[in-house]
Amino acid sequence: MAGRAAPTARRTRLGAELRKLRERAGLTTTQAADLLGTSAGQLSNIEVARFGVSADRVRVAAHTYSCTDQALIEALVDMTGDRKRGWWEEYREILPPKLLDLAEIEHHGTGLRAAHSMHIPGLLQTVDHARAIYRQAVPEISPPDIEHRVSYRVKRQAVLYREDAVPYRAFIHEAALRMRFGGPAVAHAQLRHLLEAGERSHVSIRVIPFSATDYPGSGQSLYYVVGPVPSLDTAQLDQSHGPVFIDSEAQLAQYRMLLGRLDAVALPTEQSRDLIHAIAQEL
Repeated sequence: MAGRAAPTARRTRLGAELRKLRERAGLTTTQAADLLGTSAGQLSNIEVARFGVSADRVRVAAHTYSCTDQALIEALVDMTGDRKRGWWEEYREILPPKLLDLAEIEHHGTGLRAAHSMHIPGLLQTVDHARAIYRQAVPEISPPDIEHRVSYRVKRQAVLYREDAVPYRAFIHEAALRMRFGGPAVAHAQLRHLLEAGERSHVSIRVIPFSATDYPGSGQSLYYVVGPVPSLDTAQLDQSHGPVFIDSEAQLAQYRMLLGRLDAVALPTEQSRDLIHAIAQEL
């Protein structure tokens, strides 16, 4: 079976999870390959996503690795069935691969969480706000590339408006609401857009005010995609060189705890709306 040059994010995660199951079973690649009736080379290629794997093979591997978590097994099986390439593929030779991975991961998420201190979350940004942000990027982004990134960001936002939209919760610090990226008119339109987005039943926008005496996480930006089972969640952090994805169970547990603490200190939804409205009135 020939490998594909650009494996999907789901296939990459599937291979990584199969490797974790093998390692927990205390098996080397060679030992596992012998038990599965394949070669060590082919098994390695599956684990690093060079090769795909069938649903039946996933079930056999899970049994061989003594995995009894049926919900996890079925979630892994489901990850083998998606052979279609999503809308993000049109950007494959235009944007960094990690951005395409982000779109794919959130497309398949069962819930989305965001926490930001200086920026409005990407899924809630207006076109003009996003363009203003990209114009300040370091290193500088060319005007054509800025437009590619803006259009990509707008297409990502469809995840909030599709028929099967999943729950989305954003924790936004008051500092981000008061930033005037693009000027007062752009900032005002951005705040009005937040108020409109927050009217959707599956969207929750919670503000952490300046008056809050606690701020868990020290302002670290976080995007958290909920998977079909907790071990398949993904945390994404913004770095100067691009997005970083985290899927180790220990770190995921820490980020779930962080989101829980943010939930405890953020203003309730209605009070958050009132604060956003008041800041918009000042512009």
